[in-house]
Amino acid sequence: MITVLETGVLNSVQDAGRLGFRHLGVSTSGVMDRLALQCGNMLLGNVADAACIEVQTFPFVVEFGAEAGFCVTGGDAPMMLNQKPVLPWFALNARKGYVLRIERPVAGARMYVCVAGGLDVPVVLASRSTQLRGGFGGWQGRPLQANDQIPLCNPYCVDEVGLTPPAQALPLNMDGVAEKTVILRAIPATDYTLFTKQSQADFGSTSWQITAQSDRVGYRLKGGALQLVQPVELRSYGVVPGIIQVPPSGEPIIQMADANTAGGYPRIATVIEADLWRLAQARIGSSVRLQLCDHAAGLAAEQDIRAYIANAQNSMALYKKSLSRRGAGYTGKKS
Repeated sequence: MITVLETGVLNSVQDAGRLGFRHLGVSTSGVMDRLALQCGNMLLGNVADAACIEVQTFPFVVEFGAEAGFCVTGGDAPMMLNQKPVLPWFALNARKGYVLRIERPVAGARMYVCVAGGLDVPVVLASRSTQLRGGFGGWQGRPLQANDQIPLCNPYCVDEVGLTPPAQALPLNMDGVAEKTVILRAIPATDYTLFTKQSQADFGSTSWQITAQSDRVGYRLKGGALQLVQPVELRSYGVVPGIIQVPPSGEPIIQMADANTAGGYPRIATVIEADLWRLAQARIGSSVRLQLCDHAAGLAAEQDIRAYIANAQNSMALYKKSLSRRGAGYTGKKS
């Protein structure tokens, strides 16, 4: 098991999400940054959706109760393993009693602690994710607290190997936009034409700031007020992460991992799935720019993600093969 020694608020156990229950009013939940989870599990040889700990408030400190491979993905944070610096996006091995400390990221907003074998918390509605508003799933249906002891699923040691973080491998720039501004591609949604021409132009040209009222349910943006051509009443519709709604205030809300299952505000656009990890790593107070694109561009971006993962898998396989030839390193086999 791993024991939580120190934690901030709202750090929780999450996996790839609770799929197939939105028609019952149960949101998907799961990690905010699915690419970070997928890469962390890939580095350890876990199944792709093995549960991890999503850390969004710092510092976060855990102690390993058994020898196990682990890695921390997501942003770029200073970390110490038994008082020795270690790198994110790198698979390592911890001995029993080793303590891992993660400080506030210098880049990005969230870190993901993945352990070889995964976390052994109960499966509720086909997922190990914590549904924070519903109070179920994850570890006792709540955020982690000091002294929590999280069981592990047959931990094992791994080959120590890393990969290039997606923030470096998949940069996205926009002419005339500040370097630290997060660029997000978005496809015009059903109600896009209900907004004035000026608001349509402002939507893509404004540097929107993520407000302090943002959380895992949705990111609230400020930077101006988008206006409808005329008032409109809409029937409630299904909501998924990435949809950008515009309430009467005119300030957009981007639905996130804990998004409501239904809503009725006008939809101006939807952030493409391939860019949701970028938004998950955007901090409160940071700026985002929304770049309109079409469905073809969204599919091409998804192909870029798949190519990144395939290249990482190939590089890891070659590295492990070279270790085997030299007779060095761990086999990575589960004990």
